[in-house]
Amino acid sequence: MLSYDEPRAGLLHTRLERVLGVKVKRLHGVVGMRRAYCLAAEVVDTDELLLADGDFVIDAAFDLRTVTPLADGVSMRVWRARNPLNGLVYGYGGLKLIRRSALRQLGEAVDVLAALPGRTEFAAEIAGTTRIDQSAYHAWKAGFRECAMLTRGSEYGMSDQETAARIATWTEVAEGEFASYAVAGARQGVEFAHEAAGDPALFDRLNDPAWLRARFDDQALTG
Repeated sequence: MLSYDEPRAGLLHTRLERVLGVKVKRLHGVVGMRRAYCLAAEVVDTDELLLADGDFVIDAAFDLRTVTPLADGVSMRVWRARNPLNGLVYGYGGLKLIRRSALRQLGEAVDVLAALPGRTEFAAEIAGTTRIDQSAYHAWKAGFRECAMLTRGSEYGMSDQETAARIATWTEVAEGEFASYAVAGARQGVEFAHEAAGDPALFDRLNDPAWLRARFDDQALTG
């Protein structure tokens, strides 16, 4: 598990261990997503690793025994996750099986795992729920980052229609606690993507936790 500041990460780590029936290593508070992924490759003991985010709630029915090794040429498999605020179900926030050697060869991309060498495959099964609704900030950040990257263009081969449909849902549909923050973040993420067009350094700020927090605080103050 890779966690940073998610309020329920400790509980979700315990749940992972209980459902999977094995000890789950955890990296917490590492600054820089690329650095966190690179460190993950060094703390595991196997050639392939399952990776969960700090807001991932694994389904109780997920069976580790059904997980098969990656085929030749495949660097990552992604299981889908449910978004509790807008009902979307896709790879965002999902469980991942990653080849350790691929993590050691990360290329350059804001969506860090999109820069893995080799192919990415998507499992049909839903592995759990991505609990982006742990606080106002976390809901906002999820919408902001995801819609900024979707607006810039999918790096996983989604069609323009799929991308547009997901942006429309993120920016218009949400129910539950902190739903309004997710929608606001999504809309601001679309605006940011246009603002940062042609400026890779600015777009890279999506992986800077201090910058994201300051952006959220500024948006909250200005409405």
